[in-house]
Amino acid sequence: MSLVEIRNLTKVFPLGESMFGARAQGEVRAVDDVSLDIHAGETLGLVGESGSGKSTLGRLVLRLIEPTSGSVRFEGRDLLAAGHGEMRRLRRDMQIIFQDPFGSLDPRMNVEDIISEPLVIHEAMSLAVRHARVLELLGAVGLDPSVLLRFPHEFSGGQRQRIGIARALALRPKFIVADEPVSALDVSVGAQIVNLLAQLQREFGLTYLFISHSMPVVRYLATRIAVMYRGRLVEVGDTRQITEQPQHPYTRSLVEATPEIAV
Repeated sequence: MSLVEIRNLTKVFPLGESMFGARAQGEVRAVDDVSLDIHAGETLGLVGESGSGKSTLGRLVLRLIEPTSGSVRFEGRDLLAAGHGEMRRLRRDMQIIFQDPFGSLDPRMNVEDIISEPLVIHEAMSLAVRHARVLELLGAVGLDPSVLLRFPHEFSGGQRQRIGIARALALRPKFIVADEPVSALDVSVGAQIVNLLAQLQREFGLTYLFISHSMPVVRYLATRIAVMYRGRLVEVGDTRQITEQPQHPYTRSLVEATPEIAV
């Protein structure tokens, strides 16, 4: 069953002003007529080089940016037709893990405030219940309760990403867009985060759109793979098919060019 249905999704950005103040002519089609289904319980890996439009697509799916045309449905509900109140309710079930594990965390907030912020906004619960939920989430991502009152600058990149993951899990979402969540980390730490995401998927019954430029990481985690090139999908299939028998020349180049990593 499809949890997310994307149909003919397009995002066009007009070119900005030149350094001399004149308006540049033309436009950039960051996402160009993309149609894709994401099935409940799967990890769909979205892979492509920088500038291919994959992160823009992830934000369009969550309606963090508005599309130029097309449609996105979540559990059959049209996200683009949803009003502010309905989108607020739907966001409980749809969350994002950002690429930058430092820039995505408010440096003025301690760990407890960061993780509990979605609960303050969306949930009516006592301070004690909220505190207990935060402790539960810290345990789920492998962090000790002693970190509660510390601030983002006191942590390593991998620890900061674990905090971001805990925040994304706070409302017990059904669907998470993981936007290059390990690209800013070294290989060994990134492997730990990938394994954590796989473990959390099993524990919480999550569905992932996992965005990456690394074919080996996507191959390890994903159930299916979608390959994006210059704003368009060029190939979609199950993981073994895409990595062992790629059909599109661009997919073949990604498979051949990316070194193996141990996960």
